[in-house]
Amino acid sequence: MKLILEPTDKIVELRIGDAVVPARIWQGESDAGIEVHAYITRVAVAVAADQSSFEAALGADKGELRADLAALPTRLVL
Repeated sequence: MKLILEPTDKIVELRIGDAVVPARIWQGESDAGIEVHAYITRVAVAVAADQSSFEAALGADKGELRADLAALPTRLVL
């Protein structure tokens, strides 16, 4: 399965074990067209890659969170 995701402007805090971690919500769809969302806490770029280009693209316009995702399950968010 492949996912195509885009970052949203929504950042939440997740409890992972005893730690509180910020996560950006990304939304998109699978290669089969199924809508998905992901809570991304970290993204790494290979050392040899052009990190400035990646950071610029990540800092560009972010999509608005879909209305159906705006009400997040409380078990996921602090």
